[in-house]
Amino acid sequence: MISGHATPEGTQIRAGQFAGLAFNPLGETGLRVSAAGFGCYRVNAGVTAHAEALEKALTSGINIIDTSANYADGGSERLIGSVLADLIDAGRIARQQVVVVSKGGYLQGQNYVMSQQRKQDGNPFEDLVEYADGLEHCIHPDFLDDQIGRTLDRLGLGTLDGYLLHNPEYYLGWAHKNGIDPDRARREYGRRIDRAFRHLEREVHRGRIRFYGISSNTFPAPGDDPEFTALDRVWETAAGIGGGHHFRIVQLPFNLLEAGAVLEKNQQDHRSVLEMAIEKRLGVMVNRPLNAFTGRRMVRLASVDVRARMDYKEIIQCIKDLALSETRLWRRILPGLASVPPGLRARIKQQGCFAETLKHNWRSFGAYERWREARDGIFLPRIQGVMDFLLPLADNQPDLADWMTSHEKILDRALRAVASIYADDAVALEKKILNMIGTADAAWARPGTLSQRAIRALLSTAGVSTVLVGMRRPAYVADVLAELGNPTGQIDRNAAWEHLRQGAEGLFTT
Repeated sequence: MISGHATPEGTQIRAGQFAGLAFNPLGETGLRVSAAGFGCYRVNAGVTAHAEALEKALTSGINIIDTSANYADGGSERLIGSVLADLIDAGRIARQQVVVVSKGGYLQGQNYVMSQQRKQDGNPFEDLVEYADGLEHCIHPDFLDDQIGRTLDRLGLGTLDGYLLHNPEYYLGWAHKNGIDPDRARREYGRRIDRAFRHLEREVHRGRIRFYGISSNTFPAPGDDPEFTALDRVWETAAGIGGGHHFRIVQLPFNLLEAGAVLEKNQQDHRSVLEMAIEKRLGVMVNRPLNAFTGRRMVRLASVDVRARMDYKEIIQCIKDLALSETRLWRRILPGLASVPPGLRARIKQQGCFAETLKHNWRSFGAYERWREARDGIFLPRIQGVMDFLLPLADNQPDLADWMTSHEKILDRALRAVASIYADDAVALEKKILNMIGTADAAWARPGTLSQRAIRALLSTAGVSTVLVGMRRPAYVADVLAELGNPTGQIDRNAAWEHLRQGAEGLFTT
């Protein structure tokens, strides 16, 4: 167990060690955090690339990590704990220099199973939101008490620097779906948050957390949205606890195509949520900086890495080559490995072989963003898990080592082949977005990749403490570090964001 927590002195020292990078105060916590943080939504224990990326980030100056109990069903927290322990043991970083924030509220995976068992035992969690099959939500003190303990165990930490209620608006969504009177639902929502905050104050005094807050997707929503979470009302709830409360952090979505954080005047005094956060000196953590949702479309705000469109016959051949390589693994190589029993071989085939899926679906993704989401969220994590498992076995198995080397190239070619179908539309959209950014603000027009300029727009906006970026690979970390090393000053850029909003209205018209 790693004792201690992030301190003002420790984080200031870390900022001084990387004077070329941008750091900001995390509201009134006294902590200084890198202007970009390591977002752990899709990282998992056991994935080598994820561990390497986190290590690179932490040893290069990034000093804030954001995770949640439900990310990879706890695997994200386990990865963080492992990497932190190794770096601290090696003397490469001190616990006092790193800010670790986690979240709780979701019951999925193991938590969902636990909830069902408690129901069977006649001891369900109170205030449980049974949102959908396989998904529940809860911010009752009993649940938070349980979850903070589990999170600390997975992280191997004695204290969390920040703990956030994770999308508590699930209650409002459930209430709206079930026809509950909106005023009644909002009163109940306020009661639940008040009860949770009072428990989190007790957690501060126990020493298990230092500060707390809320991560809500609906902080920037219109005020009449049934699921809208009003920061001014949340602040009133915290203030009602007493002047010494520890509500100090909020997290919300904000990106080039979703600028409600600055443009939606949804507070009672007709201000934006970001303006409210600035007044109350709250630390503001921005999530989803590179994944924008507009209408029913998800747009990835990162440069497109695709070749020119391949001929259909060439694409089909690439998929056939992938199928042959997969068959070689599970029919010829795995049966010769005594340490891999038949049941495990079947599991490896299920996880790591997807040429058949590509064969039937390669023209069905519709857009580059959907293809990239499937590739990065489904296919690559699965094959990476298989490769990580096989790697130690390859030391004494030349055939396996040879297969791993060749399969990596065959897989890359097949994935690029499918991506090429959507190349023209993806490149055209990227050019539109880059032009839109360049005309919105002179500072944003400075050269850089699309992801760098998307991050720059957020970092340069007054009130933003840190931008959480999913840096699952060392190359992604390098991309972010390049932008952090060339900081743009923070000012009110509402006019630029309004320009972007107007430009985005015609983004998908021909």
